[in-house]
Amino acid sequence: MVVLCVAAATTFWVLNALNKDNYSTIVDYPVQWEYDQKNYIPVKPLPESIQIQISGNGWDLLRKYFNISGTAYPILLQSPAEKKYLLSADLKRSLGEFITPTQLENVLGDTIHYQIDRIVTKTLRPVLDSLSYSFDKNISLEGKVNFIPDQLEITGPSSVLEAFEGNYPVALNASKINADFSGKVKLTVDESLTQLVQLKQKEIQVSFSVLSYLEGNKRLKIKKVNFPSNVKISNEELIPVLSYLIEEGDLPQLKDLQFEAVLDYRKRNRTDSTLQIEVNPNPKFLKEVKISPPQIKLKYE
Repeated sequence: MVVLCVAAATTFWVLNALNKDNYSTIVDYPVQWEYDQKNYIPVKPLPESIQIQISGNGWDLLRKYFNISGTAYPILLQSPAEKKYLLSADLKRSLGEFITPTQLENVLGDTIHYQIDRIVTKTLRPVLDSLSYSFDKNISLEGKVNFIPDQLEITGPSSVLEAFEGNYPVALNASKINADFSGKVKLTVDESLTQLVQLKQKEIQVSFSVLSYLEGNKRLKIKKVNFPSNVKISNEELIPVLSYLIEEGDLPQLKDLQFEAVLDYRKRNRTDSTLQIEVNPNPKFLKEVKISPPQIKLKYE
């Protein structure tokens, strides 16, 4: 019986309190963005509510706090791509009228940020995504990569399409390629952009040729240049080795070449008395040229 009396008294007190005016609270008030959705698209999710401070009758504040009425405040954007924010002060008058009989005390925060772009269509040039493929050992690309079609049509927010900088990456999804390639490749959109952009083409024909290189090495004779009589190399018996890659068709050019390991004393590192070994000649048809060891140590007598 005592419990019932306490409950009844409490209920009476709450109901009586809610009937009073001049209460104040902060609520997240729902908003509804209105703009031309045919020609514009939000790049990021738009704010679903704004924080406002309101005052008024207890019942009215309770309904606003729990959004019982369910009516969102409409924000109309005539040219949504021209700005990326709204000043809270510009909303006060219309928002105050919208939430009557509750009184608007303040809109928390000076600005409401958003990003809505115009929807545009651009033509991009397909390029291979360098992270989506690899060549086998001693294999490299010969010439350029061919695409059919050689242009791709993409539609989406202007700022997103500008970020492509005129190129669209094509994921080959192939590893250790060791032969000429030709085939159709499915075109995909990055997962983070699937809701924003659309590609007109679904697949593309990709083809390219590869070069196969042979490994080679040669023992080099050391040639000293500008050496003073009191300077020697720390290991006079050292024989540098030249390693390289070469196309099979260039092998005949290699026969008549006499390679030397050139040591030019004037190019020494004075700090640690070391000298880089230079190979001469160094024809362009040799690839990945390396000398072992790459440098020698000098000693002074």
